[in-house]
Amino acid sequence: MPRLLLVLAVLLCGFCCCCEGRFVVEKNSLKVTAPDSLKGSYECAIGNFGVPQYGGTMVGVVAYPKSNRKACKSFDDFDISYKAKPGSLPTFLLVDRGDCFFTKKAWNAQNAGVAAILVADDKDEPLITMDTPEESGRADYLENITIPSALITKSFGDRLRKAVDGGHMVNVNLDWRESLPHPDERVEYEFWTNSNDECGPKCDSQIDFVKSFKGPAQILEKKGYTQFTPHYITWYCPEAFTLSKQCKSQCINHGRYCAPDPEQDFSKGYDGKDVVVQNLRQVCVYKVAKENKKPWLWWDYVTDFAIRCPMKEKKYTKECADGVIKSLGLDHKAIDKCIGDPNADEENHVLKAEQDAQIGKGARGDVTILPTLVINNRQYRGKLDKGAVLKALCAGFQETTEPAVCLSEDIQTNECLENNGGCWHDKAANISACKDTFRGRVCECPVVKGVKFVGDGYTHCEASGSGRCEINNGGCWKETRNGRTHSACTVSNQMVAVNVQMGSKVMVFTNVKVRLSP
Repeated sequence: MPRLLLVLAVLLCGFCCCCEGRFVVEKNSLKVTAPDSLKGSYECAIGNFGVPQYGGTMVGVVAYPKSNRKACKSFDDFDISYKAKPGSLPTFLLVDRGDCFFTKKAWNAQNAGVAAILVADDKDEPLITMDTPEESGRADYLENITIPSALITKSFGDRLRKAVDGGHMVNVNLDWRESLPHPDERVEYEFWTNSNDECGPKCDSQIDFVKSFKGPAQILEKKGYTQFTPHYITWYCPEAFTLSKQCKSQCINHGRYCAPDPEQDFSKGYDGKDVVVQNLRQVCVYKVAKENKKPWLWWDYVTDFAIRCPMKEKKYTKECADGVIKSLGLDHKAIDKCIGDPNADEENHVLKAEQDAQIGKGARGDVTILPTLVINNRQYRGKLDKGAVLKALCAGFQETTEPAVCLSEDIQTNECLENNGGCWHDKAANISACKDTFRGRVCECPVVKGVKFVGDGYTHCEASGSGRCEINNGGCWKETRNGRTHSACTVSNQMVAVNVQMGSKVMVFTNVKVRLSP
């Protein structure tokens, strides 16, 4: 049996590879601003974990550790910390590929205090997508990875190492603004998922996401801000093996549509064909709900089915599914008609359409990773988390057309709270040039009480105009003696000489700006 399984796996892989599609590595832009020898833009591949800052940018300085350069161990063991200090730029940690999971590298880097991790490839090859491990025993930390990650080419990594080791300060800007198209006022997105609830962390993360994202998804759909479509991956059995025990247990419609055995054991539990039928039922629930102009009911059905009909309680059945369907007021007969006969030796038009949709068109690429989220025809990369996904969806709207939910605290992270976002700050007047926006913080000199500040927003802002002296005295000298206030601030900004009587002495100030107030 193991040998036949191996043969089937190889053949299935071969059939998939013959399709006229391709896997697309989703990328963002990395721009080096210093030193001059590295200045320019470079591509990097977004990791399929952590939280990419879709719609935003991040500025930092590259560090390359003197020890633990593959980041496979805790940096505490080497007494290395990258925790930010007041006024310092965030650290982007450069590490070498190899010896441990990409996610382990990111986790150790995050615990050391870095803002992002750059993994340098160890071979000359096209960029790949860094994904999460399948082993359930190693996945306890995955949901807690929050920093963005990116894979860079070996040649670029070599140049970065040389610059950092040579004592250069390497300034980098990570840019996710064009990672997702944002052409109009509506976002189209797809979620490729699976009804199987016995496949470990991947399955758990999918249903946890559906449960947590149901609320925002239904609000966006009901108000017409989004157009959502669920999808399910299915394969076909090679014709030479359609009568084998393996294909019969994993496939319906005589080997045309298959799914892996949930427990990877054909002798117990549910079969792959049970998963295919339930996946088909979920597609049909969506189609019938959409025909009734309530496509958002898919979220209710999938959530309720996961709660009421789990495999471990032996309730992963048509009878249990029908109970959920009826409770939502959907027509179960219409859904049964959509499902058709799983035993018929003929094509199922719904599942055939799902197979066709797996093949990439345009910039999207083939869907090969489960789960996969596609937003505006681009595959999302990162943590399957309510806040992270909602932020990515919101980045898909044309600027200024984002719905109110995009400005909610659920997805907003105030980048001005830490180190004032790296912007200019007047501590005395408690005035900042940092503005937190959905698409990231900007350093822009503010307008305070009608007074406009001018400057670069990063290192310098100065009050201007007729009211400049009302804000922290325009940043000028000021002192009160004997009930009289002496100030060096003038509206005209002209330099004058001032005599100020202080007791028995007369002090002469030259080239100052002055105003006398009673």
